[in-house]
Order: sequence, then C-alpha cells, then structure tokens
Amino acid sequence: MKINYKKLIFCLVVPLGLGFIVGMLSGSMDGYKNMVTPSFAPPGIVFPIVWSILYILMGISNYLVKEELNTNSALSIYNIQLGVNLLWSFFFFTFKWYLFSFIWILLLISLVYVMIREFLKVKKIAGYLQIPYLLWIIFAAILNFSIFLLN
Repeated sequence: MKINYKKLIFCLVVPLGLGFIVGMLSGSMDGYKNMVTPSFAPPGIVFPIVWSILYILMGISNYLVKEELNTNSALSIYNIQLGVNLLWSFFFFTFKWYLFSFIWILLLISLVYVMIREFLKVKKIAGYLQIPYLLWIIFAAILNFSIFLLN
C-alpha cells in the first residue's frame, strides 16, 4: 500500500489540532485542578498525553478508512463522534454540567462502538486501533460520574 502523506498528515492534524484548540478554550487543565476527584483519578498531566495518543490513532484509522472505497457510513460516524467528543470538554469543564456530561459521554461511547464496527467492516486494523479510545472513554465516563457525585 502506497502512503499518501499529505492525506495522512491532514487526518492526523485534524483531531490533534481540534483537541488542542478545545483543550485551550475549555480550560480543561485548570478546571481539573480545581475539582474534587476520586482517589483513582490520574494526575492532570496524564490527560494530554493519553489524548494525543488517542487522536493520533484516530487520525491513522481515519486515513486507513479514507483510502478504501465506499466508506461514507464509516467516515460519517467518525466525524459525528469527533464532534461529540470535542463538545464534551465544554459541557464538563466550561459549564460544569457534570451529570449532563456523563450522559453525553454515554452517547460518545455508543458512537465510538458503532464507529469501531463500521471501521472493522472497511479495514480491520482501523477498527482495532480504536479499542484503546473506547476503553479510555469508558474509564472517563466512570471518572466523570464520580466527579459528579463528589462535586
């Protein structure tokens, strides 16, 4: 398989860039420092590292799916879940809607599950690369609900 580096870079820059912008606009790191968190909550520095890795995996998966034919369904769900993902930060950190954010992240989990299924149909590795993302947002949902209870 020949790699289209321009398309690959674009697929990587979109989630990484949007994630960075949303992180800066939502004040996520400052907001996290100022809330009561459960004992299992990781230190704040873990989040940008994990999300950078997950966004890179998203970009690679997106690229792999875009390289195949007839992938509109898979790419549509990818775009929708990315938008839902990015909005969560505003709901949680900016507006402090912890319960709503928990419900929103449950929607995200469902969308990511569907995205993985669609990606698996197109290119198995693209779906497998999203499993860490699904596991992370399940953990994030548990953390979100715990923060709702504590705050």
